[in-house]
Amino acid sequence: MTNQRLSDLFEQMADIMEILDEDRFRIATYRKVARAIADCPQDVAQLAAQGRPIELAGVGKSSLQKIHEFVHHGAVQAHQDLLGRIPPGLLELLNIPGFGPKSAAAVWKHLKVETLADLQRVIEDKSLETLAGFGPKKAESIARGIQFLAAAGHRIRLAEALALADLIVGQLRTCPGLQEIEVAGSLRRGCETVGDIDLLAQAADGGKILEAFTRLPGVQRVLGAGPTKASIQFAWPEICNEIVQVDLRIVPAESFGAAWQYFTGSKYHNVKLREIAAQKHLKLNEYGLFAAGTSAEKSSAKKPSAAAKSLAGRTERQIYQKLGLAYIAPTLREDRGEIERAQKNKLPLIVELKDIQGDLHMHSPASDGRHEVAQLVEAARRLGYHYIAISDHSQSSAIANGLDAKRLRASIDAVRTLNESLKRFTVLISSEVDILMDGSLDYPDEVLAELDFVIASVHSGLTGPRQRNTSRLLKAMDNPYVNCIGHPTGRMIHVREPMDLDMELILHRAAETHTAMEVSASPLRLDLNDIHCRQAIDAGVKLVINTDAHDTHGLGQMSYGVATAQRGWATKADVLNAQPLRAVRAWVRQKRPR
Repeated sequence: MTNQRLSDLFEQMADIMEILDEDRFRIATYRKVARAIADCPQDVAQLAAQGRPIELAGVGKSSLQKIHEFVHHGAVQAHQDLLGRIPPGLLELLNIPGFGPKSAAAVWKHLKVETLADLQRVIEDKSLETLAGFGPKKAESIARGIQFLAAAGHRIRLAEALALADLIVGQLRTCPGLQEIEVAGSLRRGCETVGDIDLLAQAADGGKILEAFTRLPGVQRVLGAGPTKASIQFAWPEICNEIVQVDLRIVPAESFGAAWQYFTGSKYHNVKLREIAAQKHLKLNEYGLFAAGTSAEKSSAKKPSAAAKSLAGRTERQIYQKLGLAYIAPTLREDRGEIERAQKNKLPLIVELKDIQGDLHMHSPASDGRHEVAQLVEAARRLGYHYIAISDHSQSSAIANGLDAKRLRASIDAVRTLNESLKRFTVLISSEVDILMDGSLDYPDEVLAELDFVIASVHSGLTGPRQRNTSRLLKAMDNPYVNCIGHPTGRMIHVREPMDLDMELILHRAAETHTAMEVSASPLRLDLNDIHCRQAIDAGVKLVINTDAHDTHGLGQMSYGVATAQRGWATKADVLNAQPLRAVRAWVRQKRPR
């Protein structure tokens, strides 16, 4: 985690120097250092603390000194000096999608813009449009970027929320008397972003658990603490930069299932359940399921009296069973038809992590990956997989060290040689091929024909108009060698908006052309999202849940993609890489020329 903080620090120094129009060589050097630190598999803080050498390719003595300075003093003087040379609010503008250091420098120097409010002012009074290099279209784009930033709010990504929850739950599990603790809320439902974290616990002495909760390392502020609930503001910069509200409720055993269901939500799912309960002359709340007309129903307080007899409440399954419903998995609880299907016992048997048999999108050092193919194979074996596909970038992705045809063929030969030594495991030869601006692909068909699996992705020109973007993907899917569209909308959560696409038309063509859609399990992407997953399945399009891993650690992110696919009602049959290798090969052959 120190690596990420250090990487961000060097990136910020480069940003400030670019705003100040300083030496381009030093700017490029700092960005190179930032990437080297982010890519380092070892914790540089531990290396420095142990007095061991920090070996980072391309990092010179001056940058190494700054790393040691940060590790030992918590700050870098050169960074502090640079911060003092610009208005403190200027860096916030760099969070706006598409608004870089040069734009920040221009509005600061020529329009005296120092804060986000200043930027909104010059957009509204049209003075931004008069600035050289800007204009009405760019001003409109920046305004949309500000709206996008505001909409993101303080919600954090799913992986960050899970990491924070795991940290807190892990510490609380050491408390004597804790009998059970579970995550609830949007986090349990697998939502792509989370506003706060909800925890439920059962304990012999709830007061002691709540006291320990409010004194955890990382607590910034106690918002409230009572006999059964406490709320805190929590921060752990090594996981994310936001301060997150965390609520912990102590729940008795007889109500734990009812509370877990209630606080998992969603709100709309719960409203429907309460309506069904009312139709059956029952009352449902976080304390349990009760017969209507009891003191539980008549009481002005939600909590029932001791005389009220609970019909269900210890487990969630009891609640759903008593309401005449099949059990509904948390990832489906969004009132998108799941309750009606549960009434008929026709819920989909959603795909699970254990169903995944391989990962068809990862990168090796041949392009921009960090671990050798043999290392990726061993990591995949540990996950229980039977196959993987090495899908390095194609030649147009110069920033990712994309492979030209000659280097690709060398990589193909290396994978074939490795396969000869493997038992009960297969490495497929693949590529993540760039979709060019006209919809053509980065390799000719005779090169694509040598590959076992082809992923086609857009990596540039994502901000174009809908018709052009859509046509680009349609043409790519028409190619008989394209098996999958990688991270189809190109979005990055809280960083970049998705491409403007006619998704209905794209999915229709995907079904016609026998082309799968990727669900990128990268927590930064989760693309396709859950809504588009459901659309794809309804259109008869196969999904492929991939990690797009650049190291062995990234292979472990598959669960985020599975949760997204679950929210889209995907079954094992809907997911190509939940099938055995022979089925994947047969599926690929169906599209190829014969």
